[in-house]
Amino acid sequence: MLKLRFHFPLIGLLWCLVSAAQAQLVTHRDLTYSIAKSIAEAAVDSCEAKGYGESVVVVDRDGEVIVALRGDNAAPHTMENARRKAYTALSFRTSTTEYAKRYASDNPVVRQQVTLPNVIAISGGLPIKVGDDVVGGVGASGSPGVDESCVQAGLDKAADMLK
Repeated sequence: MLKLRFHFPLIGLLWCLVSAAQAQLVTHRDLTYSIAKSIAEAAVDSCEAKGYGESVVVVDRDGEVIVALRGDNAAPHTMENARRKAYTALSFRTSTTEYAKRYASDNPVVRQQVTLPNVIAISGGLPIKVGDDVVGGVGASGSPGVDESCVQAGLDKAADMLK
């Protein structure tokens, strides 16, 4: 009769080696301060040219603020609104205009998501993308109905840097 014996420590070691061979580090691109500052300044300037006092916030891929600018004559609440818009655009990888449409459609999931800290369903935030990779978010507040176009102006200015 053939008797098989397994040496469990050896099997464990082999399993670890196979797992380690298959594991890979996650690599990604990060938004630099220089790029974030360029986006924010261009967005503030765009709204200022239209006669609005604007606040703009740029967050990194973890939702942490890289740059926060409050333009001349921007109301006090605009800084927090801009931060939340940037965070929401990053988190859900879509414009906050699209996110607000989901909210308005009475989507029960979105209705629950907006109870999370930092999430807001108001237009004026866009994800910052390098190809299909979302590397951050940018939000603006202070110009009724044109926040998103100011944000887009900031992203357009930085387009060559986001390649």
